[in-house]
Amino acid sequence: MNLIVAVDKNWAIGLKNQLLVRIPADQRFFRTETTGKVVVMGRSTLESFPGGQPLKNRTNIVITRQNDYNMKDTMILHSIEEALEEVKKYPSNDVYVIGGESIYKQMLPYCDVAYVTKIDYAYEADTYFPDLDDMPDWELAEESEEQTYYDLEYTFRKYVRN
Repeated sequence: MNLIVAVDKNWAIGLKNQLLVRIPADQRFFRTETTGKVVVMGRSTLESFPGGQPLKNRTNIVITRQNDYNMKDTMILHSIEEALEEVKKYPSNDVYVIGGESIYKQMLPYCDVAYVTKIDYAYEADTYFPDLDDMPDWELAEESEEQTYYDLEYTFRKYVRN
């Protein structure tokens, strides 16, 4: 299973249920990687999308503790265990965990590849992703050349579990 995330230099991912910044090349990369695939997310992540609607051309799996939650074109599950059982129906490399903080932390032990857009800037934030550089079971396998978007510098990184 994969995960895909954009983080700042402190591994922050969001503020008040919104991305820290929208970088067109990062959004294109996300779309290219996940279109036609399975995306696993929490309810708050789904609700942060435009119109609170599921992502088009993907199988959307949402994990929520709200038993009466309903959303069209979305599979609603109520635990990490249910999600892990459901994703067994798909090829592992077609499954992407896309957030937020709680879902990333709970699903990280089950992922083998992490696609990380690392932004060289520190934002005000209230949600974070685990620092893979400090985790001995993860290693940086690939890194793009430095990219820029206005005055922001960032790289695309691929981490793999040892």
